[in-house]
Amino acid sequence: MYKIRVILDTKEDVIRTILVDDKLNLEDLHVTIAKAFGFGGKEMASFYRTDEEWNQGEEIPLFNMEEIGEGISMQTCILKDTLLEENDKLIYVYDFLKMWTFYVEVIEISTEQKEGLPQIILTVGEIPSEAPEKEFIAEKLDDGFGDDGDIDDEYGSFDDDYDFNEY
Repeated sequence: MYKIRVILDTKEDVIRTILVDDKLNLEDLHVTIAKAFGFGGKEMASFYRTDEEWNQGEEIPLFNMEEIGEGISMQTCILKDTLLEENDKLIYVYDFLKMWTFYVEVIEISTEQKEGLPQIILTVGEIPSEAPEKEFIAEKLDDGFGDDGDIDDEYGSFDDDYDFNEY
């Protein structure tokens, strides 16, 4: 049995702690999380592997997206094989038009068997009426061409006082 804490990425605390069977696949976890937060579970969603600092990694989509063969999907990922240890984490994005983003973390793994799972054991906060705006900021990459403000080359500088209309 897994005890999983799911935190909505908002300014206000919106948290659900859920008990689930360790044989559950991620598709069932997706539906469980969606319903725990009052969603129907009918929208597209993905889980993303993550490290300790919540840096987003490999996507685990709702459906197999491979053109040929069997690719990774929520249905093929079993909880006990995906989240192996306590403190393992995933990012969960629900409804790609609204981008509801959740942090999913295993807080306890036990061998205890319990009836009536999945079960919400803690509810904190209410989900806002609208998804919070997401700000996507990419890191500035070095393109290898030097400083962006430096446009001088071996032929001299390009001055603003040069009149291209003289000719």
